[in-house]
Amino acid sequence: MRWLKFTADGKTSWGVVEGDRVVAVDGDPFSDHKRIARSHALNDVKIELPLVPRTFYCVGLNYLKHLKEAADRRGEVPAVPDRPEVGYRAQNALIAHDEDVVIPASATEKIHYEGELVVVIGKTAKHLTPANAMDCVFGYTIGNDVSERTWQKADRGLWRSKNADTFKPMGPWIETSADLASMETIIRVNGKETYRFRTNDMIFGVVSFLVEMSKYFTLWPGDVVWMGTDGTSPDLKHGDVVEIEITGIGVLRNRFVREKA
Repeated sequence: MRWLKFTADGKTSWGVVEGDRVVAVDGDPFSDHKRIARSHALNDVKIELPLVPRTFYCVGLNYLKHLKEAADRRGEVPAVPDRPEVGYRAQNALIAHDEDVVIPASATEKIHYEGELVVVIGKTAKHLTPANAMDCVFGYTIGNDVSERTWQKADRGLWRSKNADTFKPMGPWIETSADLASMETIIRVNGKETYRFRTNDMIFGVVSFLVEMSKYFTLWPGDVVWMGTDGTSPDLKHGDVVEIEITGIGVLRNRFVREKA
């Protein structure tokens, strides 16, 4: 099932995508809900953020090739992590499918995409085990972890390089029926494929992260966990359109525009 947050006729609501239409739902996917008679052509609605997470978790350096390329750029030997480690991102950076990523006027040319699988939590969970960790997963969506690499090197934290306004596109919807083992992530810039990798070829998979995270804090419905990326990005410029496709989920598309000085 594909859950969509959308606006049509001035009203924003949840819906279920069925083919080329979206059927409106009274309520939300994390509590009581029911379908209503109202439906719309998918092309006629404004796709909104699938949700604003209570907590926005992220995973870094979770694919071997991405890890090696990052180390090579620094002239270092890659250090493969020996345990799952988690960071955070800012809600202010979130934007929806087909909304513009705004490159700050003071940013350098080192603006990069990172196509990521996003895990959406559906149930309150603590002290998960490998046997039951996936029980708390509601579904999956797609994220583009936009980065300004010069700032990332210069700053002690990731406060602007990862969290500037609009730097976290997410969507277009939440897919509840997905086969991680068969997924591919495909990235295109202006319609041309620039990278492709097997989505589940992670150093630590979804289960490992959920088990580790839930040792220390409670996972809540609507929390999201961005699972990292593979490969490297070209430098993105004003007018570029980036599409992140994850097979079995869909396509997240956003245009990049540079802010006027």
